[in-house]
Amino acid sequence: MTIIDSQVHAYEANTPKRPWHSVPNWPDHVTGDEMVAAMDKVGVDGAIFISAFSMYRYDASYAVQVQRAHPGRFAIVKPVDPDDPAVADVVADWKRTPGAVGIRIMLTKDPERDRDPADPGFDRICRAAVQHDLPVNILCWGNVDAGTAVIDRHPDTRFIIDHLAILQPRTPPAPPQPWADLPKVLELARRNNAVIKVSGACTLSRRPYPFPDIWDPLARVFDAWGFDRCLWGTDWTRAYAVVNYAQAVEPFLATDRLNAGERAMLMGGACAKAYRWSPRIVGG
Repeated sequence: MTIIDSQVHAYEANTPKRPWHSVPNWPDHVTGDEMVAAMDKVGVDGAIFISAFSMYRYDASYAVQVQRAHPGRFAIVKPVDPDDPAVADVVADWKRTPGAVGIRIMLTKDPERDRDPADPGFDRICRAAVQHDLPVNILCWGNVDAGTAVIDRHPDTRFIIDHLAILQPRTPPAPPQPWADLPKVLELARRNNAVIKVSGACTLSRRPYPFPDIWDPLARVFDAWGFDRCLWGTDWTRAYAVVNYAQAVEPFLATDRLNAGERAMLMGGACAKAYRWSPRIVGG
């Protein structure tokens, strides 16, 4: 079974050479080399490296650097700016970047991210994504209705929905009703141009490791979306303060709620299909 983590964030320390835009409650650094070491310890073959918007905004140069150093282990996704009138050219250039497999937009209720689904910048991005055959990762947690409207507005665009479209905590504990938006997520499954990341799910648990209370709501997600449209992921290091990397991986390997075929599709097969990329371990 090939295991692909659908969402990780690696980054350098905060220095004048590559300063962070903001300082989240993450480790001081999780470099590409350190991310590979963490993956190796738990048997993760490859990962989709999402350039960290909170730190680097629309600059994905570190992701490019890491992918170049580990070309068989990482594919890369870049956030793109809906306010950039030349964003279509940015997408075209990204398509030519080795290892690039997608772009990302954010549509949450946070400042600078709370936009009209009909924003012309989103239209430019989605048209360019279709032209260059790249999926659009969309973060719409806490704002599922707006995310759904974007997806419906662009039926020819392939969307990959981040983090179950459910707002996830950066620190424990999980909120009292962590799955409150689940009905909207299940209804969203009717969109044939979308798949969903089952990433960061362990942060929604109100029980200690191995987080047994995530499986009933996740079963509803699997039933609605189908395993071939569900992409497992850790969302590490964003989830750092809640779970360590091994704790975000091992419950999915150990649970008896998945059979072998379901596990293989959830933990790698669906991700390879959605991003049209598979890891390659040199000498492995």
